[in-house]
Amino acid sequence: MHTMGSINCKEYNTTGNVTPKKEQSTGGAVGSYQSKCTSSTSISKDTNMPAIQIPDIVDYTDPVAVCNAADLKENEMKQVDFDEDTRVLLVKQNGRLQAVGAKCTHYGAPLNTGALGQGRVRCPWHGACFDLETGDIEDFPGLDSLPCFNVEVSSEGMVMLRAKRSDLAKSKRVKNMVARKPEDQRCFIVVGGGPSGAVCVETLRQEGFTGRLILVSRENYLPYDRIKISKAMNLDIEQLRFRDEEFYKQHDIEVWLGVGASKLDTAQKELHCTNGYVVKYDKIYIATGCSSFKPPIPGVNLNNVKTIRELDDTKSIIAAVTEETRVVCLGASFIALEAAAALVSKVASVTVVGRDKVPLKAAFGEQIGQRVAQLFEDNKVTMRMESGITEIIGDDDGKVVEVQLADESRIPCDLLILGTGSTLNTQFLAKSGVRINRNGSVDVTDFLESNVPDVYVGGDIANAHIHGLAHDRVNIGHYQLAQYHGRIAAINMCGSVKKLEAVPFFFTMIFGKGFRYAGHGSYKEVIIDGSLEDLKFVAYFVNEADTVTAVASVGRDPIVAQFSELISQGKCLGRGHIENVENREAWTAKLLEPLPLVR
Repeated sequence: MHTMGSINCKEYNTTGNVTPKKEQSTGGAVGSYQSKCTSSTSISKDTNMPAIQIPDIVDYTDPVAVCNAADLKENEMKQVDFDEDTRVLLVKQNGRLQAVGAKCTHYGAPLNTGALGQGRVRCPWHGACFDLETGDIEDFPGLDSLPCFNVEVSSEGMVMLRAKRSDLAKSKRVKNMVARKPEDQRCFIVVGGGPSGAVCVETLRQEGFTGRLILVSRENYLPYDRIKISKAMNLDIEQLRFRDEEFYKQHDIEVWLGVGASKLDTAQKELHCTNGYVVKYDKIYIATGCSSFKPPIPGVNLNNVKTIRELDDTKSIIAAVTEETRVVCLGASFIALEAAAALVSKVASVTVVGRDKVPLKAAFGEQIGQRVAQLFEDNKVTMRMESGITEIIGDDDGKVVEVQLADESRIPCDLLILGTGSTLNTQFLAKSGVRINRNGSVDVTDFLESNVPDVYVGGDIANAHIHGLAHDRVNIGHYQLAQYHGRIAAINMCGSVKKLEAVPFFFTMIFGKGFRYAGHGSYKEVIIDGSLEDLKFVAYFVNEADTVTAVASVGRDPIVAQFSELISQGKCLGRGHIENVENREAWTAKLLEPLPLVR
């Protein structure tokens, strides 16, 4: 799809300077769900009793008894059956019952096994967070919110639920969006078709923006789930994309595919695009992400030397793979390791070449890194650590046939995959007035605005504050963080005030083992609770001040989600909280303590 909108968009002038009031969409407030998860007075058969507020019977089902109200204790989550196809998460907190969809809208994790905070629940697998009052998604990954159920308690003490009929066919919902108004002459542009840009355009419509909205995407595909491409390389765009073409048309979001940004003129408020168009904007959000970095190794431009960043990269890799292919992955990064794990069962051999003593040492420390190396070796991946590639040797056809390692030994290679880092895509901002750091990142405020008014920046290229111990801005390339930035930027672009309160959350799946990690910061010690050998453990990363800066786990959900929720509440975890070997998880009770007072 390459929707260009008006034929006059070669030079598009915007005239709106005043932010219009948010439009009320039919059926609910903009950006929220029209049926909150309310708990009301008892239902009575006595017709003389005061009438209670119940949903419109046309839109909602009859009440269904799901359990006895006495079955739930305070701060308890319970999954109940609404019907044979619909599961509901029922929560009792502060003496009140609330009900939302039972599955995370990202990958379907059961939320009753997640982390319960104050008025919200966090996914046990990947940390997505949902408001229990509205069902709205507040933290990511994912795009959609939870369906919300009306809750009543009958005179017999039974919990009665009503569902919106349109929600019964699905376990997720899209928040209400406004339509474009032709009289709204403003133009907002989102540059970057990755996870951050995808969330931003949707949130803009959810927050009431009725002007022209353009999503500029360098790739030829609609926004898709990028994290899957290095884990499962045989997926096509229909399996990966967030939304279909009709969705963007329905919500008047112009999507320019195969179009990049070539120049930003902030004085004239113009974006110059690689297709020759120059578009004037009122506000712009830039989330152009990264490109794979190719190190200057002799032979790096030979055929069958690949990187993994985009869908076309994985398509190219799969096209080059046969059962006889000998694969080498350079780098012990998450992407290189995920690629090695995905390919080892499809090819003749896979070798990982890394410069550190163990893989993932910087992120997880040496103990966990050693166990990761063993996991790969147990799955027939050869690990050549404390090494590197000094030369890539090709044949007369320009294809790689072997690589030379740092010790001058050579190993056969038909396909070389580079997991050697990335560079930030901010070159087009040169001379724009937007200040760029030496690494290519852009400093932003806590509201994701750059030093230039009306220019917002997020995702991988943003140097931003995070929630927790990091007092300085940090540049973190996490998928979850990128989506969160897209939401926060959109809210602020629409005239509201929303501060960054992100807790970095990373996840990966390697040989069927789910690795979770939340937090950020230096550490001097890693305290392991559980069994590394069995890959069922929690790792606490403790700094010089005896404060836990991050938590990682395998096979111990929802502990990382609980830590993420704790930090998001403005609380902290210290060595003293985890010293009791008999019960290191006693600290999770802090989640339900009163929130700290903010002056």
